[in-house]
Amino acid sequence: MCAKCSGMTPAAPTLRLHPADNVAVLTARAAAGADPLGCGRPLAVAIAAGHKLATQAIPRGAALRKFGQVIGQATADIGLGDHVHSHNCAFSAHDQDYAIGADLAAAQAMVPVCAPRSFDGYRRADGQVGTRNYIALLATVNCSATVIRRAAAEIEAEGSLQGYTNIDGVIALAHGTGCGMAAAGPGFDILDCVLWGYATHPNVGAAVFVGLGCEVMQIARMRAKAGDAGSDRFHALTIQDSGGTRATIDRIKAHLRAILPQVNQARRSPCPVASLRVGLQCGGSDGFSAITANPALGVASDLLVGLGGTAILSETPEIYGAEQLLLRRASSDAVARKLIDQLRWWQDYAAQGGGSMDNNPSPGNKQGGITTILEKSLGAVAKAGATPLMAVYDYAEKVRAPGFVFMDTPGYDPVSATGQIAGGAQIIVFTTGRGSAFGSKPAPTIKLATNDLLFASMTDDMDLNCGDVVSGGVSLSQKGAAILDLIIATASGAPSKSEMLGLGDHEFLPWQIGAVM
Repeated sequence: MCAKCSGMTPAAPTLRLHPADNVAVLTARAAAGADPLGCGRPLAVAIAAGHKLATQAIPRGAALRKFGQVIGQATADIGLGDHVHSHNCAFSAHDQDYAIGADLAAAQAMVPVCAPRSFDGYRRADGQVGTRNYIALLATVNCSATVIRRAAAEIEAEGSLQGYTNIDGVIALAHGTGCGMAAAGPGFDILDCVLWGYATHPNVGAAVFVGLGCEVMQIARMRAKAGDAGSDRFHALTIQDSGGTRATIDRIKAHLRAILPQVNQARRSPCPVASLRVGLQCGGSDGFSAITANPALGVASDLLVGLGGTAILSETPEIYGAEQLLLRRASSDAVARKLIDQLRWWQDYAAQGGGSMDNNPSPGNKQGGITTILEKSLGAVAKAGATPLMAVYDYAEKVRAPGFVFMDTPGYDPVSATGQIAGGAQIIVFTTGRGSAFGSKPAPTIKLATNDLLFASMTDDMDLNCGDVVSGGVSLSQKGAAILDLIIATASGAPSKSEMLGLGDHEFLPWQIGAVM
């Protein structure tokens, strides 16, 4: 074993992340002829940063280990210093000796004791606290997508929001379903849950449901949910009753003008950070995600939990292979069993489509150095920090338990974030190594770059650089504290980069599941 392989200093050309690992990660691009391990085995070809090199000879069939965990199996004999990637590493079985709750006591000890902190938020009548104050136009069916988008665009272009300084905007939440579906079952229930979750979101000051009139997702359902008590906050109309497309657009605009003064009455005031629910996301992951941004976000998640807040991990296909790390700190057997059931559902779901759980890593992930879903998942769960797993939720289910929780969602970022926001997340924090042009409304997205190059090349999109954890020797605890400060500032109204770019109007994407009839 080479001494340089275990270095964690900024100058080290490779990082060996755990004593049991037989691979190390390149911290910078290594040219052909270079010897980044310092073991007398120069590279035959150049290898990109974030990729893995073997720190010892590994025979065919042997386990490849990173983070001290199995990330795959060698499909050929691998020599000391060889590049380890898709050409010689394949998906394999992983540790499923779950030992539920075995690390719970240790996880409980990891909850930090923090002095209370506050942010400037919007206190709602139902006790929730918002970080933004939007008016939401919600299509109950794809047929009403155009009218709500045009109404939102026209009301802004006409300057109707000028002078209403306490309103962040009008958002049109359009989607591609709402009809051609069963009137009962998972697909219907999910859409119903998402629509109501957005309408009642703490970042929404008023909601207007717009339907065609004859769809499966009937507007009457939303009226019934609102009841008489919701008449000031919830509104509804249909295209068929309003006289067609143009008449509906005009009616929506007139209604918006009428409710603007009321929504503008909301004022920010000091609110406890304990009222924050933060969705944890990663997309366009690379070989640095698990080393910099994800574990730093894990530190911030722990701090948030220590303040009484809630951190929501999701993307069930992207914890596969690392679920044992979560189950060992589950707060109860029931919590653990629900997560196991969700994972088994996903295995069956993938098989029905002729795929497997290892289909998840994208071409971009692999270009960035990630080889298998096991490796990707082990990095993804780092966002969740080290505190107990307190609850497991279904997609878009209302999140009520404080602490670290999990929500079942696909790995596809817009669908996953839509579920988290419907569940009540007022802010999304999104780590990326390859780069992402993602944003969300009504909950703003904060984007964290995993490496210096990305932060420099996509400055307009990235809110914070975590690459200096490797390049500058910044500690994960320092970076985690900086992330928490950024979350609190954003919650208080500071715009995120994605908000300044206007992202979020088209990233509302409810999970469509079930037969299209």
